[in-house]
This record gives sequence, structure tokens and C-alpha cells, in this order.
Amino acid sequence: MGGSLEACARASRLPASPPEGTKEASSFRKYSGMNAPQVQRGRAPPARPLCRAPPPGQSARNESNNRQGGAMLRGQMMDMPLSIPRIIDFAAEVHADREVISATVEGGRHAYTYADAARRVARAAHALRALGVAQGDRVATLAWNGYRHFELYFAISGIGAVCHTINPRLFDEQVVYIANHAQDRLIFTDLTFLPKLATLLPRLPEGLRVVALCAPEDLPADSGIPGLLSYEALLGRQPEHIDWPVLDEWTASSLCYTSGTTGMPKGALYSHRSTLLHAFAEILGTWHCFGPESRILPVVPLFHVNAWGLPYAAPLAGSALVFPGPRLDGASLWRLIDAERVTVGLGVPTVWQGLLDEMRRRGVAPGTLRRLVIGGSAAARPLIAALEGEFGIEVIHAWGMTEMSPLGTANQFGEWPEPGTTASLDAKASAGRRIFSVDMRIVDDSGTPQPHDGVARGELQVRGPTVISGYYENPQATAAVLDGGWFRTGDVARIHPSGDLEIVDRTKDLIKSGGEWISSIEIEAIAASHPGVAHAACVAVPHPHWDERPVLVVVKADGAAPDRDTLLAHVA
Repeated sequence: MGGSLEACARASRLPASPPEGTKEASSFRKYSGMNAPQVQRGRAPPARPLCRAPPPGQSARNESNNRQGGAMLRGQMMDMPLSIPRIIDFAAEVHADREVISATVEGGRHAYTYADAARRVARAAHALRALGVAQGDRVATLAWNGYRHFELYFAISGIGAVCHTINPRLFDEQVVYIANHAQDRLIFTDLTFLPKLATLLPRLPEGLRVVALCAPEDLPADSGIPGLLSYEALLGRQPEHIDWPVLDEWTASSLCYTSGTTGMPKGALYSHRSTLLHAFAEILGTWHCFGPESRILPVVPLFHVNAWGLPYAAPLAGSALVFPGPRLDGASLWRLIDAERVTVGLGVPTVWQGLLDEMRRRGVAPGTLRRLVIGGSAAARPLIAALEGEFGIEVIHAWGMTEMSPLGTANQFGEWPEPGTTASLDAKASAGRRIFSVDMRIVDDSGTPQPHDGVARGELQVRGPTVISGYYENPQATAAVLDGGWFRTGDVARIHPSGDLEIVDRTKDLIKSGGEWISSIEIEAIAASHPGVAHAACVAVPHPHWDERPVLVVVKADGAAPDRDTLLAHVA
């Protein structure tokens, strides 16, 4: 995470301005920052810079490589940085009438267009400046998927601050830890989480201000939070236009913490550059999910890894967004998908299992739903078979990590198999093929790269412009995951000649029994394929002779009663 904040915040070298009075001149001023108040530059954060310059020596290596065989010849392209505000401004101009729909916390429906959103984003950015937010400041959110949260994604990063999304499902101790670790100075929250914040506030950073994502008349009188502000009151009469500051594209844009399954959560600090490159790669890697005809439902939360990058990719592609709010049960999702004509949904397997149960209860799928992207954990074969075979909804498997922005792979085929067929189930057992922004390899215990033959397995390592170079303010954790420029994912995997990734297990979840490694994931997948099993988990227990032995825990499917011997015979 080298490089000074001042260096990272330097103004880009811009070409000469076009003639005044032309459309090009107006656009130039907008993105060059001419005639605009600039955010404070060189404002050092408490410890280390909140941006990442190219690694030491990288420029020299590039120049050396370019000079091999002759003098370096530079391309003559305009030097305009990749920056997040360009996304919402592009959508407002090119996809102005595409909708952003939200199921609100209060139980209603909110609808507006990308053009409307861009105007409110500008007002929110002005409001942030009025509150004293400066470049490098961390601004937190604790909120569901909705239009106000969506606006903050662009407003916070757009003025050079860092959007820190906090997962409300973390333990209280973890929320307290990451808010203090990030040194948040402002937090925006839905009304749902005010009681939680009121309890935690004495342990959060001193001087932290709280803004409720609501109108002033909806502010509770007894919130227990001194100086509680209203988001809509802050936007008030703020201008609907803003000349965004010029930010180096390496400037930090957002901060997401891991789930904390192995200790306290660790921070992944993304940049404007990495965020845009991830959006481009996501659209290319799952191209059949995007486009002006698509209406996308991100069930994956905005507080979890930037909702898999969808708030950026969808506006770029001109796809409508449908935010579900806090109600994620199968019945609520069925009604929302049907009413808002959703074509693509993205979320974890448990969410789609709930939707499947509701579809079976009703005997029909929502009419427009065509595809479901499943990630977060592996989807059981019976879930894929039911969605495709019973309801004709195409399933796309994806894999990624917080540290990868997060998408790494997705199902991609030259010729897509017919949904519901054995060929489709076999193909989608894999995690898919890498997207453009990610390189992948597997290595053995000695660190030797293994062949991509579908047989050899090893630790999966990744690298690329959307992969972190280290954890925020955590050098020990960083040292543990870097291996000569590669990031150690902690997954054990095979890579097939086709490029398809097969996750075998987590390195920490492998079970060593009698000197042999047993994959807990493989046992879980086999058990879950039994019609009498709804969910399965395999864990290791100590054994005096075998060192460890696998223990299988299952949840029976409704109306089923498989016994121990039947399940053991099925798994054997």
C-alpha cells in the first residue's frame, strides 16, 4: 500500500481544453474539475495512505520492458482517470430512462430513473462536503439494499472519500472493531439499525455522526442517538449538479471487510481504477445477464462486497436495478420479481432455495425470471436441477472473494447446455471460468505450479488489477496471504483444460484421516444430492487412531425421513 496520499491525489495531466461554447467544452470542465471546488488534497489519514500507487519499481520495469528492442514509443491518448462518478453520469446521459426500483424499509415502493439518481447523487455529494467530509475520510453505511444506499456509493467515492459498508450481520464486537479500525467519522443507517447503533455508539469512534436514511418527519423522537440527522433534510436544497474533483484513479473508493470467520474481519480497500475494471470484467464475464433489456435484482447485500459490483456494472450496461430492501423471504421475493418484471437475480444458495420453495407452493415461477446467478457458496446439484428442470430458470455458478472485488469466475460456455439436462448439471458443477481481470493458478505444498488438467489439485492463487495487494492496516495478515505477487485464496482446487475451476475445499476444512486428505465439500455435495436431505454439513472430529474422521450433519427435507444407514450408503 505504498505511495503518499498527496501523490495519489495529484491532478491528472489533461489535454488542452476544447473551444468554449461547445458540448465538448462543457464535458471537459465537468470531468477535469475546472471551475469546481477541489477536495482537500494531501490530507493524511491516521496511519497510512488510503490509496495504492503502482508497486515500487513497477514503472522502471515497464519502461525497461518497453525499451527492449528499441526506443519506447508512448501512445498518444488523453490522460483522463477512471473514476466512479463517470458511471452514474454516463448512465444518466445514455440510459437516462432506465429504472431503479426499491422496496423500502417502510414497506412501500420507490421508483426513479438513472437521470433522477444522478441529480440526487450530486445533492448528496454537496451535503457530504457541507458536513466537512474531505478526501480520504471514511464514511460508513449500515443499510439494506435501496436507492439511498445506492446514491451514497457514488456520492461518497465521488468526492474522494471512502465508502465503508458495514455488515449488520456481524457480531457486535466485530462491528465495533471495524468501525474503529477504519476510523469512520460519519455513518448513514436505515431506521432498522438505529437501536443497534444506539447501543454500540459509546464504543464507536469518538465524534461519529449518525445520519438516518429517511425524511425528517420519520426521525424517531427517542432514538437514543444525540444529534441524529435526516438524509433527506441534508439533501434539502443542495444543487443537482456537481463538477467532480479530479482524482487519481488509484485513489481509494471503498472499504469492505471480510466476514471474520477466522478472527477479526480484515479490510479490503478498493480503488476507483479497480472498481471500474471489475465492472467492465463482470459485464464481459456474465454478458448474458446485462444489457438495456435486463432488469437485475441484487439480493446480495450492498453491505457485502459492494453487492458483487452490481451497483456499478448495471448502470454501465443500462440494466434496470430492483433493490429488495430488508424482506428476503421466498414469498416477498416472488412477489417483487413478478411485479417488477425481474429477469436476472443474484444471491447465495439459501435465498434461491427459499424462492424455489415458494415457486413449488404456487406451482409457477415469476413470469419474467430467466436467470439466477448463484455465488457465496456452492449450489447443491438438486437446487440447480430443480430451478432448471422444474421451472426453466437458467442457473449460472460464480465464485469470488472479498479480496477480489469480488468476482473471479462464472459459468461461460461456447455453447450453453440445455437447462435442466444432465449436461447442464455436470457443466455447472464447476465454479466457471476466470473473468478477464483475474489470473489463476494452483500450486502444491512446495509452491510449484500444477497443470490445469482437471486431475491435479492444489492451493488456488489469484492475481490481477481487481485483487488486493494487501489488507488495510494489517501487515501480518497481508504477509500470510501473499506469495510472490500472487494472493493465496485458501481454497483447494482443480483447473480443467477448458479453464473451468473446480473448488475442492478450503485448506482449513480439509479432513486428514489416516494420512489421506478428505474433502468436506465433496461429502456435503453427495449427501445433499439425496432427495431426503435439505442441507448438509461435514466437519472433522478428533480420532485416536485416524487423527481425524468426518462427521456428517444433515437437515431432513420436508416430509422425508432418511435414516443413518441409508445416508451412509448413499455417501459411500
